This record gives sequence, structure tokens and C-alpha cells, in this order.
Amino acid sequence: METTIIVYNNNTGILEVMMPLFQREGYQIQIVKEKEELQSAVSGEGLRLLLTDIMMEHSTLEEGLEQLRAIRSASKIPMIVVSEEKSEDAKILALNAGADDYCNTKCSCEELLARVKCQLHRYLALSKICDNIEHIYKVDRLEIDDITRKVTVEDREVKLTPIEYKILKLLVMEQGKVLSIPEIYRAIWKMHPVGAENTIAVHIRHIREKIEENPKNPRYLKVVWGTGYKVG
Repeated sequence: METTIIVYNNNTGILEVMMPLFQREGYQIQIVKEKEELQSAVSGEGLRLLLTDIMMEHSTLEEGLEQLRAIRSASKIPMIVVSEEKSEDAKILALNAGADDYCNTKCSCEELLARVKCQLHRYLALSKICDNIEHIYKVDRLEIDDITRKVTVEDREVKLTPIEYKILKLLVMEQGKVLSIPEIYRAIWKMHPVGAENTIAVHIRHIREKIEENPKNPRYLKVVWGTGYKVG
């Protein structure tokens, strides 16, 4: 994935100094000069990081901090403040306003590059965690990891056939909703439901035997007589 470094409010001249190092590392540079461009830049596709200053031209420190807050509210990308301001108070205020790191312009290029790499690494790791979370479905102590296709109940792994897995996942994703037999059949087999009742009943029975402590009194996979099946 192409990594883009966004540089905003480049009053310190840091871009000119860092450009050779960024190019050596294969980073792409996007310069943003106007506030109006910034929101679309930080919300664009691709892995990115923002370098900015808080001491903006013709602006007060508080106005600069407010801009940091606005950036953070619009995006979760890593944000490193690079500023000539050396006071501890300015650093604390910037971090509290949403910056992930704060670096004085007197630091070496190698140090700033290391900070950039560190923030990008953390951001990528967090992004992978978030992607995984979005693919995990839970109902009480029943959990489906749709990346590994692993099903656990009470921390015990359950081995399902591909069809059983698809049926259970469908019902878990529609937690609390009753799905009719024809709805389940069409969703899984992508066919007109001919002989669906017996087919679905057999698979439901097998799933219950694997996930339920007492299949005759199921906790998770329940029948709604005359209507269909539901989870939850």
C-alpha cells in the first residue's frame, strides 16, 4: 500500500529538509496549504500521516490548537506536530488537542523519520485490529470469527461443515430476527427453495448438537414454530 505523508502549515521548512529522506523511504508527499483542503485530504483513501505545526501564520496558539482538534475530529490518522515552540506547556496542549506526537524543529531528521515510522507502524497495527473486530460476531458466549472461520462456544472451538457455518453465521448476523426456511435456503444455496424444509431441519439439528449444551432446550439456535429460526 502506498504511504502518503500529508504536510500542512509548513511554516518551519521541515518539508524541504525531510524530502530526500521521505523519498528514500518510498513515501509520497501531499502538500495542503488551505484549511478547506485538509478535511478531504485526511479522509482520503490509503495509509497516511499528517505533519503540521501549531504556530500558524497570523494565528494564535489557541487557534492552532483548535485546528488540531478539528483535524482529530475528522480523522484518526497519526498526527505529528513539528514546531519551533519548545515549551513543555505547548507540547502538552498539542497532545491534549489530539496530536499523537510532538517534535521540535531542532531534532535531527533521523529522529523525526523514526517518529514517523513508529506512528505509521502503530496505525497499521491498530487498523488490522479494527478490521478483525468488524469480522467478529458474538451472541453471549457464542462467537464467530469470519476471518479464520472459527466458531467458539463457552471458549470451546466447534467444528462446523461449510454449510452449517454459513447457516449459523447468517442467523447470528440477523440476531433476534426470525428467518423463514425459504429465506435461509435462498441465502445459502442461491436457489429456489425446493424441499427446503427437510434440508434446513437436518442442518439445524446438526448445528444444535455442536453448539448447544442441551440441543432439546437450545440457548442459541431457536425455532419459532410456523415461522422459521432465529439466534438470540
